[in-house]
Amino acid sequence: MGVAGAGKTTVSAALAERLGWTLAEADEFHPQPNIDKMASGVPLTDDDRWPWLASIRDWMSEQAAAGRSTVLTCSALKRSYRDLLAQADGRVVFAHLDGTPELLAERMASRSGHFMPTGLLPSQLATLEPLTEEELSRGHLRLDISQAPQGIVDTIVAGLHLTAA
Repeated sequence: MGVAGAGKTTVSAALAERLGWTLAEADEFHPQPNIDKMASGVPLTDDDRWPWLASIRDWMSEQAAAGRSTVLTCSALKRSYRDLLAQADGRVVFAHLDGTPELLAERMASRSGHFMPTGLLPSQLATLEPLTEEELSRGHLRLDISQAPQGIVDTIVAGLHLTAA
């Protein structure tokens, strides 16, 4: 989880490969109106996000029912969003990729082909509710994105006591 530019796609792909788990990108669950809205520089509202988050939760439950462990990239900016996603069947753990606004903006500016413009970073940061101490005490992780992606993956695997499928 984390705002745009945090490295969710890079870290998740490396984690899924290491573990042999199914990978999904939450952006792929967005309906076209959400994508169009963000591409035009308009932040999503909660009304835009609830159906999107519910579809992700349902997909995670379907994967769990089929016996598949998954890695999913998702901004999950608010506690209420994480609470909805945590309703999925199976064990749901959040790894918050956290960094400075300057590093995030630099990363966003250097990527190509993504519908999320750098101009939406301030609204994402304003919306972000970092993991609470209570969430962290339940095993969720907060990770510094200034380290290399492989180091972040190592920290997630060790911190969550994960093994390859």
